Amino acid sequence: MALSTAAQSYLEGYEAFAALGAEPPQLVELRSHARERFEALGFPSVLEEEWRFTNVAPLARSGLENLVEAGSVNAAQVDALSYDGCDRLVFVDGRVAPEHCTVERLPDGAFVGSLRQALSECPDLVLEHLGRHAPTQDRAFSALNTALFVDGAAILAPKGSIFERPIHLLFIASESAEGHAFYPRNLVVAGEASQLTIVESYAGLCNQYFNCVVSEFVGEQSSHVDHYRLQRESRASFHIATVQTWLDRSAVFSSYNLALGGRLVRVDTGAMLDGEGIECTLNGLYIASDDQLIDNHMRVEHKKPHCNSHELYKGILDGRARAVFNGRIFVHQGAQKTDAKQTNRNLLLSREALVNSNPQLEIFADDVRCTHGSTVGQLDEEAVFYLRSRGIEEEAARSLLTYAFANEVAEGIRLPEVRQEVEEFLFNRLAAGEIVRQAV
Repeated sequence: MALSTAAQSYLEGYEAFAALGAEPPQLVELRSHARERFEALGFPSVLEEEWRFTNVAPLARSGLENLVEAGSVNAAQVDALSYDGCDRLVFVDGRVAPEHCTVERLPDGAFVGSLRQALSECPDLVLEHLGRHAPTQDRAFSALNTALFVDGAAILAPKGSIFERPIHLLFIASESAEGHAFYPRNLVVAGEASQLTIVESYAGLCNQYFNCVVSEFVGEQSSHVDHYRLQRESRASFHIATVQTWLDRSAVFSSYNLALGGRLVRVDTGAMLDGEGIECTLNGLYIASDDQLIDNHMRVEHKKPHCNSHELYKGILDGRARAVFNGRIFVHQGAQKTDAKQTNRNLLLSREALVNSNPQLEIFADDVRCTHGSTVGQLDEEAVFYLRSRGIEEEAARSLLTYAFANEVAEGIRLPEVRQEVEEFLFNRLAAGEIVRQAV
């Protein structure tokens, strides 16, 4: 009963959307249905299979209030979190901050801006996809976001467009967000044969807050999207997100999910391969210590033949950290010639760290090549001994091996600025980080 009461409190302010101005009837209906679903579902409990290792009671008990008005950040704070060479959209507490946005040299007909602006300027295209792909029927937090989102990013790439510069979507929790919840919503539509790179990053300037995110990606025929998602929230924050992708024939989608911060983090990643010849890569790296909990749930659906999907998720845990990986490859009947591989590897640096890993295959076609695997272990003592026999101190040897473990994912990041930030995080986190920096 306590959880139901807490869940209901998060819907306070729903009626305030009337004050935002008239919304299209389709969006009003979408919000209303999402509100009904959240009221029916409430916060998930550990009695539910999908949440049995992730207890959201700390979030329910936190008493966080929905943020009514966004705070502010200064240019120096924004620049410290930005990447050179990128166009930039900045969102503070879930609302666009136009004074910090820098977008230039867009292809003809492309839209890059806030979701609320897109709803005003090109509502038909937005409403064609908004809420269509991210599930709300059985996903409480996706429903909560759909009911309450105020703003977010919209990127609409027309047919054949090529974006010369990556687009950085920077979401910052301001100091005013302390003790509050907000709901960014993102929509990326890559038109036929378009090419673009998206960096989606989250950071916090305060201590405790709740970031409830939904991002929907649409890759139309022969489109090519590179996506990097970097979560570096405050260590006492809550971050729960849904990232859902729909792909058409011959689309190429590559995504890296990097989780480095937060107290309780859950990312539900889904991909629907709904055309032949699709290439989908979903990789991830999560690094946790102290009492952090990072939960990655993934579902990749092969709906049509001749598609490839590959997922490699790696985790490094220290202290009393906890991690969950639950991945499922679902091959529909008739999706012949599917090639799918899912791997989860975890490195435990302390005796108190714990991982629950559960990769799964569900196959209804008979001509496929599908594999999955999971490993959980500690550093190889023989490898440590080998490095020590070459004159390397034990602490440095263990740090070098830990870096090498993470680098298998990091080295695949094609955007140098993002790869460098992950490397710097590792150097700063490792006990002998400076030695590792010099060695590599």
